Amino acid sequence: MLFDMETLAPQDRYKVLTASIVPRPIAWITSVSAEGVRNAAPFSFFNMMGSSPPTLAIGLMPREGRLKDTAANILSTGEFVVNLVDQANAQAMNLTCIDAPPEIDELDLAGLKVLPSRSVSPPRIASAPVALECRMLASVVTGPLQTIVIGQVICAHVADDHVLDAGRCHVDTARLGLIARMGGSGGYLRSTDPFRMERPTWAAWLRDRAAETG
Repeated sequence: MLFDMETLAPQDRYKVLTASIVPRPIAWITSVSAEGVRNAAPFSFFNMMGSSPPTLAIGLMPREGRLKDTAANILSTGEFVVNLVDQANAQAMNLTCIDAPPEIDELDLAGLKVLPSRSVSPPRIASAPVALECRMLASVVTGPLQTIVIGQVICAHVADDHVLDAGRCHVDTARLGLIARMGGSGGYLRSTDPFRMERPTWAAWLRDRAAETG
């Protein structure tokens, strides 16, 4: 089945892409407006983009013909925190999806405690297993009020009991218990069924191939 993205309605493009590009990690973003109003909201158009410098990207879509509060805050201040979401925080994260007016503090609404960030103004969510303090490197307008923000990670906070070896920067990924988005209408996925595959090398592939052919 061919889906022509140039002829589909926007809501149908969304359905095809969100149902196919899965699982998607969740960036639970805390930001502060230029007027000092705090905001928290989750975004699943998100991922790591590089490590030197450490960068990530977030796709910010409009809401009802205007920028979402998160987008407006980041574009005006250049600072934000990406908090990662574990299952214990799932309900609180979901509540911060609410279409509250700009003057509402979703952190208070969801009863979330925060901690001060080291390098940026927005706070980090205290119960998040990982929080990434970020400054905006660039923004790219990809459509009417649709923007991709590229951020540089200034520092990362990882809960102590999820760190295996601080000196070697080894984090217990499985213990983080992160959840991800599946589809676009309330679907989520637990990270409880991992499996491993070692990355192949050309030399090993040649060796194995030679052994098979004798």
